Amino acid sequence: MIPDRIIEQGTLTTDGARAAVEVRIPWYRALPASCIAGASLTIDGVAAPADSLRWQMNGRESTFAEMVDDTDQWWFPLDSAVLSGDVAVDADAASHTVQVELKLYIPYIVIGDGEVLHIEEHDTKTMTARKAVAA
Repeated sequence: MIPDRIIEQGTLTTDGARAAVEVRIPWYRALPASCIAGASLTIDGVAAPADSLRWQMNGRESTFAEMVDDTDQWWFPLDSAVLSGDVAVDADAASHTVQVELKLYIPYIVIGDGEVLHIEEHDTKTMTARKAVAA
């Protein structure tokens, strides 16, 4: 596991009401989207509501519920995904404490009775925010 590299330093963006950060897989092999069981995003002690969280990978944005059966998309160790959620962030503030928790299933490591390995990793970084650019 590589938990200290989950959050990409310097990637916090905000439009005022919504924030996003780039994240890296804390595992040494690629995983399909269906193995990303969930995440949380907390900035300066304020957690983004779970129903507002979105995961963007390979140019496609999804909820975690939408990814449950998605085996077409893969998260590779060299690729960043984007985790976003409804949490207000002041882009003019000097710095922000960003926390991300990830829950992943490792499908090829069976731990017993057909269950696969489930890992939960987290990372915390301090960084400034930049204003999101409209697409």
